[in-house]
Amino acid sequence: MVVFERDMAVDMGTSETLIFAQDKGVVLREPTVVAVDKYTGQMLKTGQEAQKMLGRTPANIVAIHPITSGVINDYDMTSQMLREFINRNTSFSLFKPRLLMCVPSSITGVEERAVCDAAIEAGARKVYLLETAVATAMGAGIDITKPDGHMVIDIGSGTTEVAVVSLGGVVECQSIKTAGDAFDEAIVRYVRRKYNVLIGLRTAEELKRSIGCVMPNPDVGMEEIKGRDVVTGLPKAVKVSSAELMEVFKEPVLLIMEAIHNTLERTPPELVGDLSTNGIVMSGGGSLIFGLDKLIERSTGIRTVVVDDAVSCAAYGAGRMLKRLNDMQDGMLNFSRKRQMKD
Repeated sequence: MVVFERDMAVDMGTSETLIFAQDKGVVLREPTVVAVDKYTGQMLKTGQEAQKMLGRTPANIVAIHPITSGVINDYDMTSQMLREFINRNTSFSLFKPRLLMCVPSSITGVEERAVCDAAIEAGARKVYLLETAVATAMGAGIDITKPDGHMVIDIGSGTTEVAVVSLGGVVECQSIKTAGDAFDEAIVRYVRRKYNVLIGLRTAEELKRSIGCVMPNPDVGMEEIKGRDVVTGLPKAVKVSSAELMEVFKEPVLLIMEAIHNTLERTPPELVGDLSTNGIVMSGGGSLIFGLDKLIERSTGIRTVVVDDAVSCAAYGAGRMLKRLNDMQDGMLNFSRKRQMKD
């Protein structure tokens, strides 16, 4: 009997990779981290096990993020990591699985080629590309086949993507490198400047998740964090308030607001009219910061909602697109060039 492997949808983000298998749902959710031996170039660990090594490795081992700002930074490590993730969820079969890869709307032709090649090298029979904004809209339950405008804001770890979707494609988009990681870095800088304490990015991320907000939140107050005193070099604990984080987040939030307004300015008037009716959909881990949706709603005057499962939304949307794989074109699509030609 000939065994066909299930088609898979892959949402490979800067901080987390999700794999959706047809008829099974999300089968893998792992950090996009690999641990590599610096001297041999051999990959030692991937995902959760590699993430635990961040900042804790000996001299010969380095833990890295092979995806930066939504695109491939280290080609070899990306293909090896992807192969490892796919192998965990496939059995031996004669035919390899077809992969549907989520990519940013602002991706260039060269970056598209890298994604396709890495997926083929990882064991895919055919590779299909899908813009993350379209996948997010599908995951949010939006019927993207109609000539009706919907705005999607996806705030991941490395990039914030603002896109207007209509008729199954992206009409207008802007991608900026200010996202979840920028909030973490802002916290690290602030704590060092104000308290003379050096903390790691993981500590900053935990602080952001627990008391981070961009509008006053009556339910949270202070949080104690531990780090290294810059002057003495000894461990030191300090308390940071949610009101302080509001000030810290002002700069990255301003850049995200600017990207939203720029996208709205370039959107055709008919679609802007649709947006005022349909509202704005937010996804990605960064969208979970308290008050961000209300701030965007106040700034644009358009109703803004965060999807139920903000982190997995794109993976579920791409999973729905697996049923349409036979109607899609495989290989490179060069989204950005198509959009420029249309303009």
